[in-house]
Amino acid sequence: MAAPAKAQNPNPPPAATGPIYTLAFFETVAGSHGRTAKLLRGYSAATQGADGNVAILALHEIGRPARFAIIEVWRDKAAADAHAAALGSLRGALRPLLTAPFDIRANSGIDVAGDPVGTEIGAARAVYVVTHVDVFPPGKDQTIEMLKQLAEASRKEPGNLCFDVLQQDGRLNHLPLIEAWRDLAAQNDHATADHTRAFRNKLVTLQGALYDERLYQPIR
Repeated sequence: MAAPAKAQNPNPPPAATGPIYTLAFFETVAGSHGRTAKLLRGYSAATQGADGNVAILALHEIGRPARFAIIEVWRDKAAADAHAAALGSLRGALRPLLTAPFDIRANSGIDVAGDPVGTEIGAARAVYVVTHVDVFPPGKDQTIEMLKQLAEASRKEPGNLCFDVLQQDGRLNHLPLIEAWRDLAAQNDHATADHTRAFRNKLVTLQGALYDERLYQPIR
């Protein structure tokens, strides 16, 4: 008897096209912020000159300064892939300081407006927010529409500098948000705005994991 054919995925994830957003998260030992920031500044300067780089932003978390994030925007997947070795070298340089390994995720933009986050945004006290929205697959399309409505309303707030909705490659029900606000007060106003509260109330019945929202300041 012939072996049964392997089942084929009837709906394979579409290949990423257009700009690629690489998000990297890691944690370091206490007291290593200065050394980590120095490495990140050097990496950011080198990355800005790399072929295909649109923007890069290195961040440390407010209230938990040993947790860091890197946001990179690339012209396309080929450019992002070509730079992967440089990110690997940074990870190697940081290894003695790490308490948790790098978590690197590639994403595509599904609702992006204005200049990419990471470009000169012009607010010395700017607060950046990276949120991981994870919903059960059947609620993905509904959540995307809700996020687009939230983005449209949030961009009209006086303190908003950026509000982008992304989608993780290969995990289309994972929908990161990247926000920038003039200052912490503006971000607090957003958190209590009617459209934000309405979105959170609807999302809670769809989400597959807790709403993971982290506030950051840039490493300058």
